[in-house]
Amino acid sequence: MYVVVVGAGKVGLNVARSLAQLGHEFMLIERRRGRYDLLFDELEETLLYGDGTEMRILEEAGIERADLVVAVTGSDEDNLVVAQLTKHVYKVPKVVARVNNPANHRTFDLLDVDATVNASSMIISMIEHELPQHQFVPLLSLRKENVELVEIEVNDDSPAAHLPVGDLRLPEGILPATILRGDRAIVARSAETLLPGDQLLCLLPPDRETDLIRALLPGRRPEDVQAEAGRDILGT
Repeated sequence: MYVVVVGAGKVGLNVARSLAQLGHEFMLIERRRGRYDLLFDELEETLLYGDGTEMRILEEAGIERADLVVAVTGSDEDNLVVAQLTKHVYKVPKVVARVNNPANHRTFDLLDVDATVNASSMIISMIEHELPQHQFVPLLSLRKENVELVEIEVNDDSPAAHLPVGDLRLPEGILPATILRGDRAIVARSAETLLPGDQLLCLLPPDRETDLIRALLPGRRPEDVQAEAGRDILGT
């Protein structure tokens, strides 16, 4: 997958680093000279200086072959321009845009942006779903509520395989919410049996991630599973 990321602020940089870790090709566009200079030694040929709302710069970034565009500048107006240009002029298959002001969500939706998000972890989760699944993927963090949504794989060796949800021995504070099975989403009711290949979505406090991994992936070290998911570098 080739991804063009517009905006090398904290979110854009986190997305670029995660793309590199996941093995994707990408180009990160940044128009602030000081920020470009600061990041050049790390990113080198994957960093382009210029204004991502300009067609010339997008073309220099290789927009014609992009599978995905991620517009994550600090300006909703710029993100919307990038989204409209890349989707309707260059026919990029999928465009994700950051919305800084929640009041602008409806505008982005009306103008047919594929997805609007405000955190790099959510963007990477979307990208990861284009790839074979990781065993553990953090999807959403609600910091004020101290709750996050994670996805964990039920494989053949998992203690959860062939068990009803109600029989799972999960640590206190972990709530199974949804089972993803193929193209179906199933409410994780107590009587619903988990099958190998299912993805289980759970709500939990952030400090319970390792407890969940130990419970459902007992043969894996929690820190290894989290690192594979890019957990150490994702942030809002």
